[in-house]
Amino acid sequence: MASRQPPVVHTAGVGPGPVTNLSREKGTGVSDYSSLVGDYKNPILKPWAAEVVRKKGELSLAGITYPNPANTCWPEPVPFLFKHAAMEMLQLPDQIVMLFNENHEVRRVRMNAPHPAKLAPSWHGDAVGHYEGDTLVIDTVGVKTDRPHAMIDLFGTPYTDKLHVVERYRLVDYADAKDAMQRGMKENRRAGGPYDPTYADKYLQVHFTIEDEGAFTTPWTAVMIYLRDRNLFPEVVCAESTFGFHNHDGADLPHADKADF
Repeated sequence: MASRQPPVVHTAGVGPGPVTNLSREKGTGVSDYSSLVGDYKNPILKPWAAEVVRKKGELSLAGITYPNPANTCWPEPVPFLFKHAAMEMLQLPDQIVMLFNENHEVRRVRMNAPHPAKLAPSWHGDAVGHYEGDTLVIDTVGVKTDRPHAMIDLFGTPYTDKLHVVERYRLVDYADAKDAMQRGMKENRRAGGPYDPTYADKYLQVHFTIEDEGAFTTPWTAVMIYLRDRNLFPEVVCAESTFGFHNHDGADLPHADKADF
């Protein structure tokens, strides 16, 4: 079992990368997390997807917190899931189970198995994995599109049923992780290095490639880094939170039409 935090970076160093925040803090150039305005001119976006991102940004600039899977307690698709602050990976004989610290999300990866010929879309999609040397490779397709707030990031970037995500997990040293962590500090307000100067553990590097010919003009890549956390696993409950969501308008929180008992 491994517990690592925090995830860092949604930007790759070279080549096509994800949508980033146009809102920046004055004087630092760091992404302003309180104002999520996606760069709708990113060339990876097809025109219709760029328009979705542009409209979400206009809402944010107007002071409106638009709903997304995280702030309305719905399951989060890949790669939106990577916004979680902590994750545990459980290696079982025929599968890997990923436990995320927010809203009790669980993702299962079947090992050494193909995608089924007839695939029923699901919240997290069908994930299959295998090892290439010391690298865990996870291939995901079939992410459900008929869902509230179908987006792959906090900027509202949409996706279609053609979404295909390939993740490559590998343990690396600080020298291999530092550039990604420094970019993460700028783009996601995450740590640019270990909190503890005596930190001596490895870093879990996740390099992922996104393809979706319905929403994107080209495949693009991103990198994130997890630090190992040997403390108690932090959990954040969403649906039972006492906080309101975007002024309580249109929250559409998961609910039952009638009681079970």
